[in-house]
Amino acid sequence: MDEKSLLSAIKSPRDIKQLDKSGLESLCSEIRETLVKTISCNGGHLASNLGVVELTVAIHKSFNSPYDNIVWDVGHQSYTHKLLTGRFDRFGTIRQENGLSGYTRPQESEHDVFLSGHSGTGVSAGFGLAEAKQLKKDNSFVVVVIGDGSFTGGLAYEAINNAGRTGARLVVILNDNEMSISGNVGAFARYLTVIRSKPKYYRLKARTESFLNHIPLIGKSLSASVFKIKASVKNLIYPRTWFEEFGFRYIGPLDGHDIGKLCQAFDTAKMIAAPVLIHVNTVKGKGYDYAERSPVVFHGISKFDVETGEPVEAGKSFSSEFGDYLCGVAAKDRRICAITAAMSVGTGLEKFRELYPDRFFDVGIAEEHAVTFSSGLAKMNLVPVFAVYSAFLQRCYDQLIHDVSLQNLHLVLAVDRAGFVGEDGETHQGLFDVTMLNGIPGVTIYSPATFAELRSAMNNALYHDKGIVAVRYPRAGESALPSAFAPCGNGFDCYGDVQSPYAVVSYGRTAVAACFAAERLSQSGVSVSVIKLNRIKPFDAAALDLACGKKTVMFFEEGIKSGGAGERFAVALLQKGFKGRFFLKAVEDEFVPQAPVGALLKRYGFDEDGISRQVAEWIESEEH
Repeated sequence: MDEKSLLSAIKSPRDIKQLDKSGLESLCSEIRETLVKTISCNGGHLASNLGVVELTVAIHKSFNSPYDNIVWDVGHQSYTHKLLTGRFDRFGTIRQENGLSGYTRPQESEHDVFLSGHSGTGVSAGFGLAEAKQLKKDNSFVVVVIGDGSFTGGLAYEAINNAGRTGARLVVILNDNEMSISGNVGAFARYLTVIRSKPKYYRLKARTESFLNHIPLIGKSLSASVFKIKASVKNLIYPRTWFEEFGFRYIGPLDGHDIGKLCQAFDTAKMIAAPVLIHVNTVKGKGYDYAERSPVVFHGISKFDVETGEPVEAGKSFSSEFGDYLCGVAAKDRRICAITAAMSVGTGLEKFRELYPDRFFDVGIAEEHAVTFSSGLAKMNLVPVFAVYSAFLQRCYDQLIHDVSLQNLHLVLAVDRAGFVGEDGETHQGLFDVTMLNGIPGVTIYSPATFAELRSAMNNALYHDKGIVAVRYPRAGESALPSAFAPCGNGFDCYGDVQSPYAVVSYGRTAVAACFAAERLSQSGVSVSVIKLNRIKPFDAAALDLACGKKTVMFFEEGIKSGGAGERFAVALLQKGFKGRFFLKAVEDEFVPQAPVGALLKRYGFDEDGISRQVAEWIESEEH
């Protein structure tokens, strides 16, 4: 980009405050050009960020970050915010290893006050910040940007209910890019919307109230009567919004791409001694034709060709394979229902939605509700399949225990994006689902490494297992097993030298890497067997018996160590009288930042090279 461009000169939000209308428009154009160019190379969230360019510029023009705190719900819409807060020079590293995060990250900048990778948390966090400021006599503002999609989840409602009756200096900006909320009709309603968004309206209201209150004897009662009549008349022609019923002052809806009107509304909000909700309408993907026409596709996208809008990398994935399989069995079994939490495309359920609309349920960004809703379906002898990313399954812990497991109901969890996910970083790595599900009584967990294993696991989950059954699989495609690998179709498979006193145990794609590592080790004279677990809860008794007879058992797990399958396997061996040595390599007590999946597998030693090297070290330490 031209070194003399406006954007490259922006080192902090202060630099945009003196720009005139023309300068702001040019800045927005440069931002959109940068977003499209960078995300086409790095992948990321394009449509949502293109939709909030003017909104972000207006926020930074009116408020004073970091003195005023800006909370993004969800953080994936903060790309423009990053560009305006001194990170333009590093923006090309976004979502790359050791680069900028694709979400807000406080360690990255003082302008990122709160980390947010999952939706619905913004108002709660923002209200907490605002209340803390009041306690500290801090008169700065907290601004929360939340999308209309987040209001399909319960946490946003809980926060609005809690915050509305306080005097917090909290400004909630509802970025409405799809749903129509409290739609107003008629010319006079539109006129009132314009009037209510102007600072002079609130100045006049405040002066009038002050004047009436100072009239001796009758002033306060007259003031109350006047404003009560005013409110009643207004409500006849301009119904109170849901937000006003909960104590928020409401401004909007406004054009979210008109910086002048947005700044005017923000200045008005700062004059109101109560929480304010500003409702803005934006267009997802604005400024890039392909994203405007297909905002769902360009919500979170991999590398793509800017000229054609076509993805650079494409191919069969576990998600699409799962979707095809479910459509096939649903054609023969009308009991099967598919549930998603606003992720029909990402989880491979678009085809199911089209073929079986009466058995497809998109509950919005409400994973907790999805599980309890599914329990109701199961209670009526239907077979619910909830497709959910591993990172979002975390939200459902209580519902899985109380509403499903405790009631012995049958629910199939298609756990997508299990294991390392990659460039979305800490908030999206699928490393906790095994640990979480391990602690729930009666849960069955499968971890297929190939599409054939996925189909087999799904068949068991639907028709043979009881209770909660999780089938977890990674992002992208299947792993190719060695040509000599002969699956037996049981809860585990064996590969390598079964008679060897050394056994490597693993599951999923890491088990595939272990098989190739065994081949490499055999070429250097080190003989090991591989116990590939297809079902990791409960363990196959024969797999435990086989491992119990080994001198050394080495477990590799692409997940959190504490409470994982590896620890459970070790305990099970001890209970069977295992006398050998047990080694466990898993992700330690930490969060994993963004990097390509291959780089993460290498860094943590779960690729062929890492497993080969670690096994050789362990065996050498045993022999000495």
